[in-house]
Amino acid sequence: MKRLALSLAFAMAMAGSALAQTNLRVGLAEDPDVLDPSLARTYVGRIVFASICDKLFDIDEKLAIVPQLALGHETSADGRTVTIKLRPGVKFHDGEPFDAAAAKYSLERHLTMKGSFRKPEIGIVESVDVVDPLTIKLNLKQPFSPLLAQLTDRSGMMVSPKAAEAAGDKFGLKPVCAGPYKFVERVQQDRIVVEKFADYWDKDKVFIDKITYLPIVDGTVRLANLRSGALDLIERVLATDIKSVRDNPKLRLSKAVSLGYMGLTINLSNGPKASTPLAKDARVRQAFDLALDRDAINQVVFNGEFVPGNQWISPQNPYYQEKFPVPKRDVAKAKALLKEAGVSGPVALDFMVPNGAETRAVAEVVQSMVGEVGFDLKIRVTEFATSLKQSEQGDYQVYLIGWSGRSDPDGNSYSFQVCGQPQNTNGYCDKDVDAAHAEARSKSTPADRKGAYEKVAAKFLADGPIKYIYHAQVLVAHTDRLDGYKQMPDGLVRVIGLKLK
Repeated sequence: MKRLALSLAFAMAMAGSALAQTNLRVGLAEDPDVLDPSLARTYVGRIVFASICDKLFDIDEKLAIVPQLALGHETSADGRTVTIKLRPGVKFHDGEPFDAAAAKYSLERHLTMKGSFRKPEIGIVESVDVVDPLTIKLNLKQPFSPLLAQLTDRSGMMVSPKAAEAAGDKFGLKPVCAGPYKFVERVQQDRIVVEKFADYWDKDKVFIDKITYLPIVDGTVRLANLRSGALDLIERVLATDIKSVRDNPKLRLSKAVSLGYMGLTINLSNGPKASTPLAKDARVRQAFDLALDRDAINQVVFNGEFVPGNQWISPQNPYYQEKFPVPKRDVAKAKALLKEAGVSGPVALDFMVPNGAETRAVAEVVQSMVGEVGFDLKIRVTEFATSLKQSEQGDYQVYLIGWSGRSDPDGNSYSFQVCGQPQNTNGYCDKDVDAAHAEARSKSTPADRKGAYEKVAAKFLADGPIKYIYHAQVLVAHTDRLDGYKQMPDGLVRVIGLKLK
């Protein structure tokens, strides 16, 4: 009997210990791509990185740049060098110290690794010097205004040199960074698990033991799991579900206008599929653009909750070009442009659409609108990560794809619009647009930079391959058991300070 009592007591103690372990379950709208800061390109990947990979700098609610792994910076008078002081006492998840040598390694890896999507973001950095164990100096090819903003995202994420060297191009299978949580496991299309890092530099603000990220493509299913208690937080709540979330006393809704956009990317010169009238003639692309009613898309699909737009930043952004307002739909002019371009009969186009209720709905509305003008869009619903690979291979003619956005407009435009950049999968190339981007990067005042972006807008909006259609609201819902959640405009789920009651 005594043995039974002891066994029961032990079992109860173990159960109590298990109950004390808090697990935040996060529903993602897609499965992220590779978890390597140099190679990654998905928005959901950035959400996961927010827990495992700290950056040199971060942003606050007002988009001001604030220190994270860095303590501060100093830019030389000529703008050609930036000296960064690093935070002492920081460790990577493998126990290795984060210091100037590690920071130099991470930045150089971003710049030189084959397939790096970070190179266009910080390619202006010519070299990195170790000044002392906690100071690095970035030597720039020329002054570069967006640099610190780039270092608030994946370009500023630091990785363990020891782990990166050992793993090579397989680092993304088990990333080792310096964030509040360390990677535990990943089952593709099923879950990503991270656990609290005991030696985190700011560990007194980390209250949850484990985070499980669960990709659930269907927004209705994500919300059902949140309601049932199977999830604690979901990103990208459907706009049509806003009222339902607000009416539920056990749920909370957080929102902010996204820094990013949703657009229609046209394949101009990437492979055989680029051989279309839409790719060959700017007038046909203008007709396609004029067939769109952005206000109607917002009302029909999003109950008017989103922000119609025609540029890489929203009309609320100080860099928005008022000279080029959101165009009104003009079917007659669109048909006249097609006739002028010598296009007769429906233009059949392969329309690649990432799987999701809202993306499918947008695709169907767009299909109907441009169909009235003379375009026959053949919707091809594709798993998200697969669609990214196919876009790189040129296996599309029109692609409905968004960008989660950056605090500096350069992060929304340069990699997509400049010749040969890695996100420019459509093959667009214009020397005047490139020159205007270079000018915007070299100027220091907002007025001068906005003037340079006006030159970009004048050319790219007229004949470019991306037709921007709206700017989403970042919509995150969570259980009332979760305390301390704040939504930032970049859409990331920051975990520092969160508590589960």
